[in-house]
Amino acid sequence: MSSSRPPLRNRWLPREPSRTARARVFLIPYSGCGASMYRQWPAERDGVEFLPVELPGHESRFVEPNFTSYAELGEQMSEGLAPYLDVPFGFFGHCGSALAAYETSVQLVTRNVATPSALFVSSEVAPQDGPAGRFLAMDDHELGAELEKLIRELGGTPSAELIELYLEVLRADVETNKRYVVPEPFRLPCPIVAVGWTGDEEIPYSTMGGWPTCGETKSVLLEGGHHRFIEAPDDLLDLMGAALGAAS
Repeated sequence: MSSSRPPLRNRWLPREPSRTARARVFLIPYSGCGASMYRQWPAERDGVEFLPVELPGHESRFVEPNFTSYAELGEQMSEGLAPYLDVPFGFFGHCGSALAAYETSVQLVTRNVATPSALFVSSEVAPQDGPAGRFLAMDDHELGAELEKLIRELGGTPSAELIELYLEVLRADVETNKRYVVPEPFRLPCPIVAVGWTGDEEIPYSTMGGWPTCGETKSVLLEGGHHRFIEAPDDLLDLMGAALGAAS
């Protein structure tokens, strides 16, 4: 007797990928956050599908162990997302998650799983130039204050319980970032789009000049502050569509 049981949902993706997408961008959450931070992003634009990724130890996967290195995360993610790399694709990461996006791209290439069509990194120094950022020197009280501000920017209402819950995740992510020291980064065969923001006081655009060491790089400065990416601004989506359109 055949079973009518539906296939298990991929734990990496809150939403099942479309079978008709011409290209895909996998959106890796900011440190301490989960896939829901991309709630303002469209599911699709001009045939390019935008897929938030849920990380182990975060949000719907909170009961799972958090990753301890970006390389470990990249290895796991390359296996988990392998079924959906059948069209031109890329990864997007902002700040610390840009390094996770880079390492996942490295794992895919070095493990002969697939080659990304592009890598999109926002508000982050290149691997050989880090670690960098205010969060690395903050204590838990300061990180909690930053979480409260971010939750409000995402449209949520912070509570003491919510801050305490997310602080544990953020602290683990910050420690992973601190350990990420890569003096000789792997050079990717795919193009890199390095995005800075005019009002970014966390990671100034002027500090992002090292990405050409990691692959052929197009550097772009967009209007906005450190968290503008949350709004899915058209100029950022246009960059992604153009990069993946050239690859399709």
